[in-house]
Formats: sequence, structure tokens, C-alpha cells
Amino acid sequence: MSSPETEPADGPEEILPVVAPQLRALRRRASLTLEVAARSAGLSPAHLSRLETGQRQPSLPMLLALARIYGTTVSDLLGETVADRDSVVRAADMEPTAAGGWTYWPAGAPGRGMQALRVHVPHGSQGDIVRVHPGEEWLYVLKGRLRLRLGDTAHLLAPGDSAHFDSLTPHRIAAQDPDGVELLFVHTLLQSPTATLCLGPLTGEMP
Repeated sequence: MSSPETEPADGPEEILPVVAPQLRALRRRASLTLEVAARSAGLSPAHLSRLETGQRQPSLPMLLALARIYGTTVSDLLGETVADRDSVVRAADMEPTAAGGWTYWPAGAPGRGMQALRVHVPHGSQGDIVRVHPGEEWLYVLKGRLRLRLGDTAHLLAPGDSAHFDSLTPHRIAAQDPDGVELLFVHTLLQSPTATLCLGPLTGEMP
């Protein structure tokens, strides 16, 4: 996996808000020097300095790394504020969305740096799609059994089991049982449409 400082040679850049003042303020709040913070995040001090002065925009992996180091959230790094009314999501307000055979219910407030969903995965749906994308994923099996492949390792998760992994690790999700599997799913990829978030790009098949 590439370090947070590595940037793709091709492809569109993520469009993020200007975060330079917030990056500097949070580093100082954490009582970290530029050199210590940069080293912990896998960046050079010069690169972190350019991020803090607005000369460069941080990538999503950089934001995730810096949030962990500063003991905060990506939303805090972005200077986001969320109204109190968005803090609680009522069951009656969870409208289902279908994408690629899966069904999703939002379990968190919109516009955050972290997305939370309840997901139903039918048996035989997209079991051959390998997903690779920036961010972190956490999932918890509510009902049924889940076949999870991380890199070259296969896992069978039962109700009550969970997994937490870097989304740049090639991963594949499929239901083991005919009735499908129901999950709680949390992802740190910013402002991603539901279909892109969970379905991911088709990059090949795992044996």
C-alpha cells in the first residue's frame, strides 16, 4: 500500500474544502511540532507545511492519517459543524435505497466524513466484485453469515462478528446463506454516493 504522501499519477483529484487553517490549528492543539506530526503521518515536514499553508490539497488517506494522529475526526479536520437535529437518525426516517441488488438504510447523518449504513446483501449478488478504494471500513454481522475476502485471506463471519480494515486492501463481500446477510457498515470515504461506496469499481475476480 502506498504511503499517505503518495499521489496518483493519473485520474481526477478529490475536490475537498480548504482545510489549511484547520490542519495547523489541530496540530497545535495536539501539541505536535511540524516534524513530529509529519513523521507520524508518513509525510515530509515540507509537504505537511504546504498542506497547512494551502499550497497543496490533502488526499483522503492523508486526512485519515492526520485525524488519527491529532485524536480527532475527518469532519473536524474539514471544519464541519452539524446541527443537533442531525445527531439522531430515527428508524422511521431510514429510507431504503437499492443498488446492484443490495439494499441500504442510512444509519448516520448526511454530510459527515464517515458514513454509516445498514446493508442487506442477497445471496449470489456481486460476489465476484473486488473492491479497492481509499478509506477504512468497519462492518458488523447482524443476521446470516458473511463471506469476506481480504487480499488472499478468506473469512466466514457469523452474527456478532465484525471486521475493520483498510479499504485499499482488495476485498470482496458475499452472503453465505440463501437468505442473504444483514450488516452494519461504516466507511470513512468522504461524500461518496452509496453505489460507489459499497459496490466499488470492478477490478477483477478472486478465485
